[in-house]
Amino acid sequence: MKLTIKKLAAIDIGSNAIRLLISNVIQDTSIETPIFKKSALIRVPIRLGSDTFLKGEISKENTARMLKAMKAFKLLMEIHNVEDYKACATSAMREATNGQEVVKQIAAQTGIQIDIIDGKEEAAIIFSTDLSHFIEKNNSYLYVDVGGGSTEFTIFSGGQIINSKSFKIGTVRLLKMKAQTTPLWNQIEQWIKTNTKDLKNIHLIGSGGNINKIFKLSRKPYGTPLSFMYMKAHYNYLEQLTYNQRILKLGLNSDRADVILPATKIYLNAMEWSGALKIFVPKIGLSDGIIKGLHYKRL
Repeated sequence: MKLTIKKLAAIDIGSNAIRLLISNVIQDTSIETPIFKKSALIRVPIRLGSDTFLKGEISKENTARMLKAMKAFKLLMEIHNVEDYKACATSAMREATNGQEVVKQIAAQTGIQIDIIDGKEEAAIIFSTDLSHFIEKNNSYLYVDVGGGSTEFTIFSGGQIINSKSFKIGTVRLLKMKAQTTPLWNQIEQWIKTNTKDLKNIHLIGSGGNINKIFKLSRKPYGTPLSFMYMKAHYNYLEQLTYNQRILKLGLNSDRADVILPATKIYLNAMEWSGALKIFVPKIGLSDGIIKGLHYKRL
């Protein structure tokens, strides 16, 4: 087989932002598995969770912004000669009373079909990435994918999935509904402790934009885990900084500077309740899983 390159795209409609990932899939007889190389990544900070988690629906303003974003994404995919794409929406669109209505409106005006997926399907798509490279059979892992509206927890042991659960606790939701999350924290703590009590050598695997940013700020080599002590110190440091200081001192985007604190708290709590002393950050996400699912015809 001669060298072939095809372009695939993934649209991830999250609670904090909307992303378009365009990837080159490179195949050749000299390599056993295809190479997935990012060609372009566009992130638009449309915080749909601020609508859904407070008002129960997507506002007219953000619906209009979504329409503009989808029109732009469609043009970009055409310019890049994308062969196939898939668009997935998660908790904010899933919980919005007008989520399906917005999906139909976008399809009618842009031709882009959006699938609203549940937490288990979201986790399954992410698992189709290179997660297996970080899992050793002698160790156990708690995989934590923190989104804007929900967090997916999955436990691996002996190279197998032991249990998985999605909780309605995420970065945007924590910012908007602080007083109403205590019962959920208790449920998560109980679930983690119950499902990890008999496991040894447990580590965390972190997924999501915030843990990727935390890892980048650490300046550690790719593949090196972050320790519990580092995460604790980093959380205390973030807590001492104001929103403006996080933007100016750390160079965070405005829509990252507020959610990074609750995100760090979720990872820290998961480490504490599971007894994990290390967290690995493989830089995988829903968009990467969508690309691989399209290539292997799983989606």
